[in-house]
Amino acid sequence: MDISEVARRAGVPASTLRYYEQRGLIASLGPQGARRRFADSVLDQLALIALGQAAGLSLDEVRSMLSPQGAPNIDRQLLAAKADEIDATVRQLRAMSRGLRHAAACRAPSHAQCPTFRKLLKAAASGALDRQRRDRGLRPAGKGVASAP
Repeated sequence: MDISEVARRAGVPASTLRYYEQRGLIASLGPQGARRRFADSVLDQLALIALGQAAGLSLDEVRSMLSPQGAPNIDRQLLAAKADEIDATVRQLRAMSRGLRHAAACRAPSHAQCPTFRKLLKAAASGALDRQRRDRGLRPAGKGVASAP
């Protein structure tokens, strides 16, 4: 299958296929004339890449789960850890949704006077600070002594 056919069938631009090939996620069979050619199995590889990205895996993590021949070599521990991360995110989003719904319906004269809204603000500020610290390689507040890695 030539690159344009793969791009059409997979629903991705040819530039994405070239990028994936450069990153070692897929391999072409070599050019036939001026066009790259791919085995039919590349469509399954592209589906696995799309699934991994939808689940929040990096391209490096996806690549680690593809054998050199392109067959899946699934890291079950990585998938379980990613599922745990997704579950934690869902819990956080549900809590945020409940807080926002409360704030929208709150009868307090001012949101600043609503204890539930104040808790929501505190949690948001704490989460933002923890993310900033984590992005800088430091431990989140309350998780031990802050130190560089």
